[in-house]
Amino acid sequence: MKKKYNIEVDCANCANKMEEAANQTQGVAKATVNFMKLKMIVEFEEDADTESVMDQVLKNCKKVESDCEIYI
Repeated sequence: MKKKYNIEVDCANCANKMEEAANQTQGVAKATVNFMKLKMIVEFEEDADTESVMDQVLKNCKKVESDCEIYI
C-alpha cells in the first residue's frame, strides 16, 4: 500500500535526512521525499499498521530534523 503525506521541511538536505530516517523505519518498504512539492510517499510493507508505522516515521524524522513535520 502507498500513501502520500504533506510535509514541512526547511531545506533539501533536511528532506534527504527525513527520507533516510523513514526508509530505516520498520514497516516501511520504501519512502520518497520530494522537497519541491513538500510531499512524502510511503510504500508500506504487507500487513503493516500504517498509523503506528507513520507515528514511528515521524519520531525517527524528528530525531534527525527536529523542526520537520509530517501531516498524518
